[in-house]
Amino acid sequence: ATGETHTVREFVELAFAEVGVTIEWRGEGVDEKGYDAATGKLRVEIDPKYFRPAEVELLLGDPSKAEAELGWKREVSFRELVACMVRYDLENDGFGGPE
Repeated sequence: ATGETHTVREFVELAFAEVGVTIEWRGEGVDEKGYDAATGKLRVEIDPKYFRPAEVELLLGDPSKAEAELGWKREVSFRELVACMVRYDLENDGFGGPE
């Protein structure tokens, strides 16, 4: 828990930005799709079996107990975490970026 909240959309946009792709969103709800703004290629779409229209609007963890009892403090920002995850996948999973 960091006391911050982020959307899946924000995660997707940051991850693609890490490889130089800007995502343009079209549609709504389960029909919303993310396209590469430069090429128009479809990059992100929702699998209907995972779409939850009645999802709780806000889930936010409170890090104060971990900070007080363990001395824990977040050292990596959300943006840095996403960048680290993308770099790791590119280096270790043979993805090599968008085609």
